Amino acid sequence: MNEIAQPEVSEDLVSAPFFLRGEVLHGTDVIQTSRDLGVTFATPRIPFDRAVPPRTEVPPLLNVPLAEIIDFLVETGQRLLASDNPHMQECIERMCRTHILPRAVVENTARHAAAYLDKRVLMAEVEQNFPDPRALDEWVPKQDFTGRKSFVRAFAPRLIHVLPGNSPGVAVKSVAQGAMVKGINLFKMSSADPFTMVAILRTMADLDPTHPIVRSMSAVYWRGGDDATERVLYRPQYFDKIVAWGGGDAINNVIKYLGPGFQLVSFDPKTSISMVGREALVDEATIDRVADLCSADVMTLNQEACVASRFQFVEGDEAAVDRFCARLHHHVARRAAESGDVRPLDRDMREAVESMTLMDDEYGVWGRTDGRGLVIRSDEPVDFHPINKTANVVRVDSLDDAVKWINVATQTVGFYPFDRMAAYRDRLAAGGAQRIVHLGEAGPSTIGNPHDAMYPLHRFVHWMAHEDGRG
Repeated sequence: MNEIAQPEVSEDLVSAPFFLRGEVLHGTDVIQTSRDLGVTFATPRIPFDRAVPPRTEVPPLLNVPLAEIIDFLVETGQRLLASDNPHMQECIERMCRTHILPRAVVENTARHAAAYLDKRVLMAEVEQNFPDPRALDEWVPKQDFTGRKSFVRAFAPRLIHVLPGNSPGVAVKSVAQGAMVKGINLFKMSSADPFTMVAILRTMADLDPTHPIVRSMSAVYWRGGDDATERVLYRPQYFDKIVAWGGGDAINNVIKYLGPGFQLVSFDPKTSISMVGREALVDEATIDRVADLCSADVMTLNQEACVASRFQFVEGDEAAVDRFCARLHHHVARRAAESGDVRPLDRDMREAVESMTLMDDEYGVWGRTDGRGLVIRSDEPVDFHPINKTANVVRVDSLDDAVKWINVATQTVGFYPFDRMAAYRDRLAAGGAQRIVHLGEAGPSTIGNPHDAMYPLHRFVHWMAHEDGRG
């Protein structure tokens, strides 16, 4: 692996190198600022000529068998978990300076993310996304009922991935998916995590610096909305699609560059909820058990993930729902203490909650705004985005009343009791929801299932047809 040396970085300034198709580029040319903590870090300038391969170049992975790609990804996963991997160790150290999550959560998330690089997981992902996975490796012959013949291939795409900063797991998954579709990939890292992607790619390069996967990957950082950079990169001359994760501002910024030949695959902002039937309130033991399940969904990735529950619609009278709220607060606070994450709520949320505490007839409040866990009970969802270990329990007379709050931004619905899920799934889907799960299981998902109402790999590729007439 080639490394291009630059001047030494001062000890108090975090350095975030780039990775350019097998080369690591160090530099302190640009001082950046992290999104959440306002911490400064240094990056090189982007060498556009090395980050953007010409379209005349056949993708390096095009004729590499999928089986070999998956074997290399599995080997990478094993190295990511190795205690003597200097790139991941350095990544964790630097990430703890820029990321909002505490060290223990960052370490656990990075460790669990590597589990995606498992042969069974990766094959299931491909097989669910493609009715005939051979299309990734070859031109698959077809013939219609008129006798007309053709060949179809899932051709290697040219992708820009706009990564989120809330989970290192997305970096691992994005590398694997970009490799399995045999694409040329440019990863735009987040200011909250400008390290994980480069650590993964450097680990790959240590295994084989000339491997076609390594030569298909670049990772850089620029400030989102930097028109001078994005006007250069966001063009159909260079890329087919933007695979964008992130908040509304990030997605809206990307949309303005779209046009013929340049498409968006969007994992846009989502909100997840819980729906809890009156069966959960029959006695104190059941209330406690179900509240614990609900707290697991609230606290997924310390409520930084899209699958984390923010609104909990609970069916019952106010007295019973308040008993549920008390136990939910207990379990959220317990999980918060175990995580070590005690960030106080931001000022706007603190002020909103403090005003609610003055209106006893309309709201119930359990906990404080100190980041150690908070539950707010209301008759309608609050008008702010619950985050940082904050649950908004909305009391309803019937779960039917909760359905009206479902929309296209509703990702996961954690449901209890489990035997009533089938009665609601059609209505939830009609409202726009994308996933219904047992309460307490918002985090894990069935391998290969749709994500955000689509099969991503199927959307990533460039579907190419070779028409061959009637033969």
